[in-house]
Amino acid sequence: MITLKRYNNTYREEWDNFICNARNATFLFMRGYMDYHNDRFEDHSLMFYRDNTLYALLPANLCDNTLYTHQGLTYGGVILGNDATTVHVMEVFECIKKYVKENNIDRIIYKAIPWIYHLLPTEEPLYAMHRIFNMKLLERDISTTICIDKPLKWKKDRRHGLRVAHDNGVTVCKNDDYSGFWEILTTNLEQNHGVKPVHTISEIQLLHNRFPDNIILYEARMEGILLGGCVVYVTPQVVHTQYIAATPQGKRLGVVNAIIDTLLHSNYPNCRYIDFGKSTELHSDILNENLIYQKEGFGGRGLCYDTYELSIVN
Repeated sequence: MITLKRYNNTYREEWDNFICNARNATFLFMRGYMDYHNDRFEDHSLMFYRDNTLYALLPANLCDNTLYTHQGLTYGGVILGNDATTVHVMEVFECIKKYVKENNIDRIIYKAIPWIYHLLPTEEPLYAMHRIFNMKLLERDISTTICIDKPLKWKKDRRHGLRVAHDNGVTVCKNDDYSGFWEILTTNLEQNHGVKPVHTISEIQLLHNRFPDNIILYEARMEGILLGGCVVYVTPQVVHTQYIAATPQGKRLGVVNAIIDTLLHSNYPNCRYIDFGKSTELHSDILNENLIYQKEGFGGRGLCYDTYELSIVN
């Protein structure tokens, strides 16, 4: 029988220990990451037990009587250990259904974890949602991913940009000081899109300090001058490019090409994919064709990030 508890800080160690051994979790579900913005979200995470042993987790927040999994995260959903089986995962979702009804929650917005982040196949939740809830695909965003052990040839303009960077002596290395890159990133986003980075400089520095092996800044320089950079999130088998930006001079010198080339040849022995993230806007309705063209130029191909709406039938 599956029972549940709502998460609170007394369960922090138990939660984090489960995340470290789960088959579809990344460091984004550690409480040190989830809780950095707990002033913006009402945490409503759930913990599921079978025979008094923690069996599954649901990182979540509640907003306007909707349970989100989770608004502060790129992806989410039910987190499972290696022993979880389809029948018992269905019990977990029956438990969720009962819980949301008892708490008068109107609906669930469920962000599925893309399969490249699964250490083992973990699509039991998709089947359970299909069987137990009136599941509807709400959004389908397209990301671009490189399979590191089966790389495709770069497009001509990407190869040219890499030669330009090398010919001009552009070097790429790691740096723990995010301030210079954050100025470039903020300027680019404000000028081109009228927005700011999701994280402030203090937030990204805080998260890097908490997860120094997972959040890493690569900088591109020429003669010591900072020309661009890339913040990557390193998970067990995926390197995700969270932020990429370059100065006007850096763009002319092809520094982004040099950064991606460095990532492809960096020492992440267990990583199988480089994921560039979404190229869609307005809840997946608009495809940024220029952006996805650039990503595909590095040999990346499509990966879907799906969001579902689970209706609660009373």
